[in-house]
Amino acid sequence: MKVLYMQKLTELFDTHAHLDFPEFADSIPVTVQRALEAGVTRIVTIGIDLESSRKAAKIAGAFDHIYASVGIHPHAAFNLHARDLRALEKIAGERRVVAIGEIGLDYFRKRQSPRIQTQCMKSQIQVAVDTGKPVIFHVRDAWDDFFQIVSEFVPFIRPSVLHCFSGDWGVARRCLDLGFYLSIPGVITFPKAESLQDVVKRSPPDRLLVETDSPYLAPVPYRGKTNEPAFVLYTAAKIAECRKEPLDKVAAQTTQNARDVFGI
Repeated sequence: MKVLYMQKLTELFDTHAHLDFPEFADSIPVTVQRALEAGVTRIVTIGIDLESSRKAAKIAGAFDHIYASVGIHPHAAFNLHARDLRALEKIAGERRVVAIGEIGLDYFRKRQSPRIQTQCMKSQIQVAVDTGKPVIFHVRDAWDDFFQIVSEFVPFIRPSVLHCFSGDWGVARRCLDLGFYLSIPGVITFPKAESLQDVVKRSPPDRLLVETDSPYLAPVPYRGKTNEPAFVLYTAAKIAECRKEPLDKVAAQTTQNARDVFGI
């Protein structure tokens, strides 16, 4: 797939991709090469259960430009036993694993009960505390419960990430007050994404990240197609448009923010 490059940027950092998914089977090297050609010099590939977390860590170990985050997505949540937590901690200790996630609460699909999701998230936040890593949170239609749960952990976890942020400015402000970063997906390029565009306009520049959530949520002009890290360029460009700032400034700031979050 040919990517339309708008200009040569200093650097971009895709903070959320799923390179272990079938869409990238046998194509990770060329996918990474397209990303590099678009100025995307760093990618975090994300685990959603123990097996995909192992794959994410393995991919990160094989590519200089890729890091990993490991965790159990709320759709895959279950009652974690001590052996499961030990397994997660072991993967988290591997080279180039920089975060715990994606973890959280999803009441939109509610594939697992809120009780199981809550306990699974709490257990994994404790892993983040114990390992000294930031958390990548997935929260959908569950903000009240999320804020109630996470508030007790905030003093002990590193500044963390709200992946694929979908709340309005009121929710965003609460996240920012807790010290979190807002990770902005390609959704911001959609015509009806006024609420997310408003959040981007109001947020402090040093608390914004960019992501693809590849292979999902491809931005305009690739909406409906398989997303990939190179396309994070279009998300950054839309943020620049919303904030009335140069694209290279947004690229540099969001990349530095990602380096700060993940300690890179």
